Amino acid sequence: MSKKIYFASDFHLGADALETTDVREKKIVNWLSSVQHDMKALYLVGDVFDHWFEYKKVVPKGYFRLFGKLAELRDAQIPIYFFTGNHDMWMFRYFEEYFGIPIYRKPIVHTIDGKKFFIGHGDGLGPGDHGYKFIKRVFDNKVCQWLFRWLHPDLGIWLMQFFSAKSRQYTGDEAPFSDPNKEWLVQFAEDQEQVESHDFYIFGHRHLPIDYTLSNGKSRYINLGEWMYASSYGVWDGHSFELKFYESSLTKIYGNGK
Repeated sequence: MSKKIYFASDFHLGADALETTDVREKKIVNWLSSVQHDMKALYLVGDVFDHWFEYKKVVPKGYFRLFGKLAELRDAQIPIYFFTGNHDMWMFRYFEEYFGIPIYRKPIVHTIDGKKFFIGHGDGLGPGDHGYKFIKRVFDNKVCQWLFRWLHPDLGIWLMQFFSAKSRQYTGDEAPFSDPNKEWLVQFAEDQEQVESHDFYIFGHRHLPIDYTLSNGKSRYINLGEWMYASSYGVWDGHSFELKFYESSLTKIYGNGK
């Protein structure tokens, strides 16, 4: 049996949507269990949590079903790569220390089965979104993180919930993919191709399942979508990449085909 690599992003656990966060967590764990038998590796590409901050001795409560499943996958020697997103950028050492799961704060390039994958959450890449890029620099600042750590966890986590909700209100419902010239991540991938070529650009953040072939006719920009409504994910089987859906009625893939 050939092994596959799975990619998912934007679970936004901690925020209710089409389903409550508890129901969605169970769904995610069921999905991981259903693909575990042929899983070679798992990439979690940002915004797994809708808000997150690690104090020295405290992390946000809950998510034990997901934590248990991730621990089970690691005990089975399945590599997991965890990327921070704009909602859970204050992820520090908890996952590394307790699960042996490395945390990636910037995009990385992995060569898989001879193909080059450029992988990252996608926030702050490409043109535009200057307000968010400024806020991200503030949130990445070590002094700001140190000051925030001195807030009582009840207040700190409440503030994280508040700002995460404001962020989703600012973003709003995602506009359909229609004009690649207005897609910041498409523009980023096109510009990156002028520097170094990659076979796949794998991102989250956009909240739409997108499969778009770049202007060179071969490199593909893949957006993994989200799990608040569509429950979409990506699969690499060693030869081809496919976007799929888990128990979802929203199965539209945007882009220009393969």
